[in-house]
Amino acid sequence: MNIAIFSPNRNPYSETFIQAHKTYLNGRIFYYFGSKHRLQLEGKDQLISRPEQKLFRIKKYLFRKSNSWLAEQRILSSIYKNQIDVLLIEYGTHAHHLLPILKQLDIPVVVHFHGYDASMTSVVENTNYYKEVFHLASKVIVVSRVMEKMLYDMGCPKEKVVYNVYGPQPEFESITPSFDKKQFVSVGRFTDKKAPYYTILAFKKVIERHSDAKLIFAGEGDLLNTCKNLVKHFNLDKNIQFLGVISPKDYRELLSDSLAYVQHSITAISGDMEGTPLAILEASVAGLPVVATIHAGIPDVIIHGDTGLLCEEHDVDTMSKHMLMVIDDVDLAKEMGRKAKAHILKYFNIQRHIDQLYAILSKVSNAE
Repeated sequence: MNIAIFSPNRNPYSETFIQAHKTYLNGRIFYYFGSKHRLQLEGKDQLISRPEQKLFRIKKYLFRKSNSWLAEQRILSSIYKNQIDVLLIEYGTHAHHLLPILKQLDIPVVVHFHGYDASMTSVVENTNYYKEVFHLASKVIVVSRVMEKMLYDMGCPKEKVVYNVYGPQPEFESITPSFDKKQFVSVGRFTDKKAPYYTILAFKKVIERHSDAKLIFAGEGDLLNTCKNLVKHFNLDKNIQFLGVISPKDYRELLSDSLAYVQHSITAISGDMEGTPLAILEASVAGLPVVATIHAGIPDVIIHGDTGLLCEEHDVDTMSKHMLMVIDDVDLAKEMGRKAKAHILKYFNIQRHIDQLYAILSKVSNAE
């Protein structure tokens, strides 16, 4: 089966789930990335040959076609030349962007929603935004139960929706945390929906009882400088560290040296929400308890009081109490971490995610 994966960006560090689709899906993968007018095919200098480009330019001139038409013809030609059996479009918003092309194809389309594309107010308030996407798609994949309901409310037919949570990379399964440091870790973009400033405020209360505790942040984003200023203001420089973007290997090392994973996700004013944060799945399968919020897909994969500790969004005091629970009782942290690993391995492993995704693509393309 020839599978074309379309993504708005090429391998951004925070989108390892798309890299997993490229790496683990069976069949021949063609990875198209970028906007319609600047679309590229990974491994190729050009979408089509120079003679083909010249021919399309002549047609554009003779028939007075637009630049948009020219971009579409290049993409269509590449898809047909590569004999694509099915298209996997990453993000509902990208599927909407590519509608002029998708409507010209007689090839099944599967649209994979991930988070903001199902929750942003600018999108969901326009009830017709996804109407054509839902009609055109053979299947629509969601990664949380909250997202599932959102798409139903937007008019997506229930028979098209498939719930399929990501799985962490296998390398995270082999981690054995030492639990010998008073260290918390948080990895992800510094954005409104991850509210890293709330994590800082919760940790500030932890330091009042454990002056040697550490909080390690990894990632970049618009709120990074704000968070650094907050740390400076509260004189927490010795306790809170910002590493910037790190590799998966570095993240695994952090997990092995940490006591728990922390993340205070909220629904942003813009409506932006998580899907199911992959970093939380990775931390859980590594054997760490997760201290987080009841937000989007987090309660789908974290069992409060069993594999982690959850609080309501914006509830800094309760999050602080939960952090103190694991730092005051290492045996509790170890037990929750053990249960977390077993839970993710059984219900949310990467092979299950990929197998279900491949089955969907095979079914709609009649390539079973």
